[in-house]
Amino acid sequence: MTASQTRYVAHPLSPEVERALARLADAPDVQHIAVMPDVHLAEEVCVGVAVATSHLVYPAAVGGDIGCGMAALRFDASADALGDVGAARVLAGLYERVPRGRQQRAGFRLWPDGLDSDELSHPSLAGLARGDGRAQLGTLGSGNHFIELQADEEDRLWLMLHSGSRAIGPAIRAHHAARAEPAGHLRALDAGTEAGRAYLADMGWALRYADANRRHLIDASVEAVAAAIGGRADESSLVTCDHNHARRETHRGAELWVHRKGAIAAGAGAPGIVPGSMGSPSYHVEGRGDPDALGSSAHGAGRALSRTDARRTISRRDLAQQLEGVAWDHRRADALRDEAPAAYKDITRVMRAQRDLVRVVRRLRPLLSYKAA
Repeated sequence: MTASQTRYVAHPLSPEVERALARLADAPDVQHIAVMPDVHLAEEVCVGVAVATSHLVYPAAVGGDIGCGMAALRFDASADALGDVGAARVLAGLYERVPRGRQQRAGFRLWPDGLDSDELSHPSLAGLARGDGRAQLGTLGSGNHFIELQADEEDRLWLMLHSGSRAIGPAIRAHHAARAEPAGHLRALDAGTEAGRAYLADMGWALRYADANRRHLIDASVEAVAAAIGGRADESSLVTCDHNHARRETHRGAELWVHRKGAIAAGAGAPGIVPGSMGSPSYHVEGRGDPDALGSSAHGAGRALSRTDARRTISRRDLAQQLEGVAWDHRRADALRDEAPAAYKDITRVMRAQRDLVRVVRRLRPLLSYKAA
């Protein structure tokens, strides 16, 4: 039986996305799919969906970067305190304090309590956690991961960052997907079996690791801002969320496994962050708990162009024009072309399409962007 779908689309869907959604809807035990306005094509399962099942868990519907998510924190400074000189100093401070991309620096940050690598289900995963996991803790991933400084409507300065579980998340997905049973064009694990419980436990480990990684990135970013302009962080303002996970939830009286791949949990009153692109606004939101959306929301603007198409069509000059007014490292223009604002959907249309899913708490404009790419 084909699963039901509820769509909150901001742009017409491509034939490739339509086919991917149809395959997902036909997968065993998939009960309902909520399609977010930032949906776009990805490996096996589209980014920008929430998927409900009764007993099967699909690693592909969580994705590889388990626990990837956002954090935001306000400073006791106005946006005017940044300025050109301050922005240059902040960027230099981030380069000094935040390793990025595939760079590794063992012992960069203290290993958090309660994150024992021996809790992982297989020696190969435990070994990776002790190796790359320790080396990458406190590092910024590549692609669309970033650290930004932003200004809210009252011109107060905010930090926002996006990162996840680094090497350990994809390794956990690959390990368990290889042991999963065929389920249509995908592979699944029964949550009630030993194999299913092992995946869920390892996923929980990666979620905690990703959260700890963001905490270290916050600390390093706060240090960079304090050294550059003297701003202090207001810890009480912290907002966090993640957008790649599966968890047991109740919707319309039914106990379900809700997978979110590129979607945030937006239950009634739940805080969340929906970023735009390097050159467009971002939003802090509060969930409305829409049951048809499985209590979910878009996790960002969503790609409009593949990375290949963006590199083919967007020039260095285009990127510079699109980032006018935002501080960034111009030396890295060629590497950042596939992250240009034009490579992403219109965040205003995304937010309009999901007005029944979230309430906007504040709108923020970008001032500075630090990316690994």
